[in-house]
Amino acid sequence: MSGMMNRSRIAGLAALCLIVVACQSGTKQFTLHGKVMAKDETAGELTVKHDDIPGFMPAMTMPYKVHDRDALKEVEPGDTIDADLISVNGGKEYWLQSFRITSQSGRQNAKPAIKHALKLGEPVPDIPMINQDGKQIHFGDFKGKSVLITFVYTRCPVPTFCPRLSSQFARIHEDLVKTPDEYNKTHLLTISFDPKYDTAPVLRRYGLAYLDNHAEGFAHWDFASADPVDMRRIADAFGLEYFEEDNQISHSMDIVLLTPEGKVAKYWSTEWTAAELETALREQANSRADRRGVKG
Repeated sequence: MSGMMNRSRIAGLAALCLIVVACQSGTKQFTLHGKVMAKDETAGELTVKHDDIPGFMPAMTMPYKVHDRDALKEVEPGDTIDADLISVNGGKEYWLQSFRITSQSGRQNAKPAIKHALKLGEPVPDIPMINQDGKQIHFGDFKGKSVLITFVYTRCPVPTFCPRLSSQFARIHEDLVKTPDEYNKTHLLTISFDPKYDTAPVLRRYGLAYLDNHAEGFAHWDFASADPVDMRRIADAFGLEYFEEDNQISHSMDIVLLTPEGKVAKYWSTEWTAAELETALREQANSRADRRGVKG
């Protein structure tokens, strides 16, 4: 009896979800078929290598948000799946639901689910990188400032991924310019997954495009890459997933906030706004001043 009640309750919730989705402005539903390449339960994401999705996206490998955490637990890397892809707000928001696992034969050769390696409050290793000026930099160079970090590659063809990240960081940079005190207590760092292509000159051109060709902005916002070994160390430190396939780099969308002491303060994945990031960055910068003002 309890099993029947649970199934009835689940069916009712599913119907309710469909009603809610249908009522959202500009809602569209597509069918996705593909292979699960990675799973991140912490972020609630699946990275899927999928076929063409007519009317939405060509065949590629990319991460998708999954709101149903119970369903997410059932799917593993290596599985072939069919799923409903829900898109709202003109494709600005989208997620997968209603999974149907069609094959589990690839599980034994798949990579395990990923988890964040560094926990909140843990220090970041001082890994070397090369910035847009060809200068070697380290995370330790930014001690004393709160740092907002994101990860992109300049050839990214998906507007809602790397270009969105860089555009929103540009907005944050422009806002901070208006408050010199907090501008001097904060820093932005964009790290490329693609060191073979994203050399210093490429990163400089890319950065200038988001700085309105004002090179002085590089004093506040670095664009950097690392050699493949160090890039993997950085990815492991922050629990990032990325891999290259068909001349594209599939990667998780991660943003990390560091404290002025160089420790992890917060992670974001696909659900965030520029205003939220900026507020957290400012608060972290000012919290150091608050701590200095506290006498033991």
